[in-house]
Amino acid sequence: MIRRLFAEWLGTFFLLATVVGSGIMAERLAGGNVAIALLGNTIPTGAILVVLILVFGPISGAHFNPAVTLAFVIRREIGPGASVQYVAAQVFGGILGVFAAHIMFDNPIFDPSTTARTGIGQWVGEFVATFGLVATILGCLKSRPDAIPYAVGLYITAAYWFTSSTSFANPAVTIARGFSNTFAGIDPAHITAFVVIQLIAAIVATITFRWLLKDD
Repeated sequence: MIRRLFAEWLGTFFLLATVVGSGIMAERLAGGNVAIALLGNTIPTGAILVVLILVFGPISGAHFNPAVTLAFVIRREIGPGASVQYVAAQVFGGILGVFAAHIMFDNPIFDPSTTARTGIGQWVGEFVATFGLVATILGCLKSRPDAIPYAVGLYITAAYWFTSSTSFANPAVTIARGFSNTFAGIDPAHITAFVVIQLIAAIVATITFRWLLKDD
């Protein structure tokens, strides 16, 4: 269990270091072009997800996401006690990943975001993003488990662009990005709504795909 928790901690650390670090780098190099900055943030995020799932999947399942952990709790593939420990490791690892990115780019270590991300459009975007992510995992788990790393990386790459929220789709990522007043940040006051919607979307997706993929 200690190795599984460390894998979740380390994987989420690298995920957030990539999300925030690439966001800082992209914004600095984009010359004010937001589309280029978003693209520079998108590609590293999708790429690192493939790598992290390939590396840590055999150890912990490579959740890196409380919404994904919740889906597996509903499927009774992880117990409530273990899931709480997973979520704690994910959140803690994510926050430290943000701090590491800040240190690398000479930003203040503790720098809460002021970026507003709220409203119906953003909330619907998060529901769609999270539902789609859980659907991707469960659908591939049924037929092509070996394809999950690539499918998740590609889905998040796409969802950065087709969802209004740029696809956080992850409560641990959302909480951690509240600590970063950078391109990838979210105002801490707007975190709760995002997290609630992400968890609801994970529940709906899990129930939907349990029915959809059920063996007759």
